[in-house]
Amino acid sequence: MVFSRSRQSYDGVVLAVPVTVPYQRYSTEGAHWWMGRALRALAEGAGVGHRDFDGFSTASFTMGPDTAIALTQHFGLSPRWIDHVPMGGAAGIVSLRRAARAVQAGDADIVACVAADTNRVDSFRNLLAGFSRFSQEAVYPYGAGGANGSFALIARHYMDRYGANREDFGKLCVAQRDNALRNPHALMKKPLTLEQYMSARPIAEPLHLFDCVMPCAGAEAFLILREETAVSLGLPFVRLLSAIERHNAFPNDPVQVRGGWAVDRDELYGMAGVGPDDMDFVETYDDYPVISMMQFEDLGFCGKGEGPDFVRRHSFTIDGTFPHNTSGGQLSVGQAGAAGGHLGITEAMRQLLGVAGGTQVEDARLGLVSGFGMINYDRGLASAAAIFARAS
Repeated sequence: MVFSRSRQSYDGVVLAVPVTVPYQRYSTEGAHWWMGRALRALAEGAGVGHRDFDGFSTASFTMGPDTAIALTQHFGLSPRWIDHVPMGGAAGIVSLRRAARAVQAGDADIVACVAADTNRVDSFRNLLAGFSRFSQEAVYPYGAGGANGSFALIARHYMDRYGANREDFGKLCVAQRDNALRNPHALMKKPLTLEQYMSARPIAEPLHLFDCVMPCAGAEAFLILREETAVSLGLPFVRLLSAIERHNAFPNDPVQVRGGWAVDRDELYGMAGVGPDDMDFVETYDDYPVISMMQFEDLGFCGKGEGPDFVRRHSFTIDGTFPHNTSGGQLSVGQAGAAGGHLGITEAMRQLLGVAGGTQVEDARLGLVSGFGMINYDRGLASAAAIFARAS
């Protein structure tokens, strides 16, 4: 049997009202409180009541035992379309893809996509303890736990195979810190030099302190709707040109050196009618710098194994070559749990709306955002990407 791989375009689907609820290192409030603040900001930004959201999509690691359906009662919503996307750093793009199809089909008119997590003193420990059945049965019994060890394995394998070194990873971290210093929402407020990066204390070799994201509390949100709905509400908007997702790609690779972007990138660019060289900025998912380097390759900005040389050729700063993670990314803004997968989307929206303030890339018209998530011991299972365009 032959199946067609062609997919309907996203013509007529737009994003509006990027929301960031400013992050805090720790919070005594629950994830629901952070989501409620984001929903209120969406409603105020759109000039509607929150009950006008007839679609609702949410992502969170710390909202349990609730799922999206319980939140409808918490927030007084009555949507006709609902989604709960437990995919970590890929959740933002997966959420917008599903929401886009819902508004195209008429199943919803205005979908609120919200991601939020809290960070109490014990939140991260509790998250790791119940992250997956794999971690409980195949990792913890051997004395390993948490993402640092897994990403250390991936980073070392990548370094040995392709010749990357700590200075390459450090260049990305330093550039993102430079970008973050222009972002009032970033939690990291001090400059970072390569010397400071190199001399930082080890966490899980070859990873040191500044290779690792800092967990925090916060929320990110945006609206998905049809263009005519945005126009009727008088909302500035960004066009969705294309989006892909792929899960458990390349399962036969002994340790991950590539993700699902490599499978579907031709469709990503083909649907958008653009190529990698057309991007004015790129927002990769950056829980660790090795994952950004992997995405540069798999998204077609350079060949597989050429990531280190690509990093050496570019500055990655807002005013330099290949503007990357212009907000500062999670490595310098902070990782508010599942909201980390939405951070690149809200930043890309601000760039294309021309409201990014200090992080604005001059004359930004096209941007790519990628997501990555759900790490098991030797790989992340979810990958996604989307291309957005300025409305005019």
